[in-house]
Amino acid sequence: MPKKLIFSLAVGSAVSILALYLSLRNVPLIELVAYLKGVHYLWIGPAVIAVVVSFVVRVWRWQLILGQSAHIDYWNAHHPLMIGFMINCILPGRVGEAARPAILKKRCGVPFTTGLATVAAERVFDLLILVTGFTAVLAFVQIDPAFKVQFGELTLNRHLLEKVAVGTSRLGALLVVGIVLVSADRSRQRINAGITWLARRLACGPPKIRRLPRICGDIVIGLNENIAAGFCFLKSPRRLLGCLGLSVIVWGIQVGSYYLVGLGCPQLDLSYGQWFAVVVMICFFIALPSVPGYWGLWEAGGVFAMRLFGVPPEAAAGATLLNHALQVLPVILMGLISALITSVNIVQVAYEKDRELPSEA
Repeated sequence: MPKKLIFSLAVGSAVSILALYLSLRNVPLIELVAYLKGVHYLWIGPAVIAVVVSFVVRVWRWQLILGQSAHIDYWNAHHPLMIGFMINCILPGRVGEAARPAILKKRCGVPFTTGLATVAAERVFDLLILVTGFTAVLAFVQIDPAFKVQFGELTLNRHLLEKVAVGTSRLGALLVVGIVLVSADRSRQRINAGITWLARRLACGPPKIRRLPRICGDIVIGLNENIAAGFCFLKSPRRLLGCLGLSVIVWGIQVGSYYLVGLGCPQLDLSYGQWFAVVVMICFFIALPSVPGYWGLWEAGGVFAMRLFGVPPEAAAGATLLNHALQVLPVILMGLISALITSVNIVQVAYEKDRELPSEA
């Protein structure tokens, strides 16, 4: 096994354990273990099925986004997606987001930047659901400004939750503006014309050096066109509405997996709507810089959210741990199976993905 991968896994595991300790240090270990022993694990099976189904729908959504630029069958979309999510669970830096289009390029010949654009489009749909959900949470859930959960030196409270949500919303809005500018023919043509003009202005000196700005300009324009190809689904109202509908289904099923686990957890009587609020708050908290798999911060966010609904600390910690494991372990397993089936070198796509860009020029 390469030393770079060993080092990343070792550091990620150590930081994950420390983060998990920080999030659960105020929960009595004996009570937590006793609580986990009392869980009805019969509900785990249906919950795992729900997690798997949610990723099936994610693959369908990615196929719909890719469909305008590349017709990819289910399995050629499934394997890169699962490997990408698996890498996010085991390695730092969320490199799985870039690994997915790298795998798609190797297997199907889709330009890396085009694939990366489709991944960005997916994230916009997810952000739209989460921001809408967060607005509903603030409207219907009373969050005491004085209530807090400590995670190391980080204090999770309403103020931090709102701050992260606002920052994420602004980032999403900026991403939407960028997508519109690149995908709209008129604005993209103006951007390309500006790049060409700048390349001409910079062309000076000996002939060999004079050609360099033009070559760089052509590369940037080519990348710009590839990115636009990844967003061309926006020109189809049917595909746009289809992606939005599938995004609602993805998150609906994911919240359903939490709800199913909750049915088997003692001292836990949360409605589907309350679980939706819990999931939304967890998602915004793990948007903060975190460790591979979001261990620790996920648990702290879950405890914070469930305590708002009167759930005891050990019950909140136990249910969050179970749900976290249930959201991560099946993904890792499915990703490993996809890597074995496709013979994908995980280390290569995780750490050499940045070599894809020059090859597109």
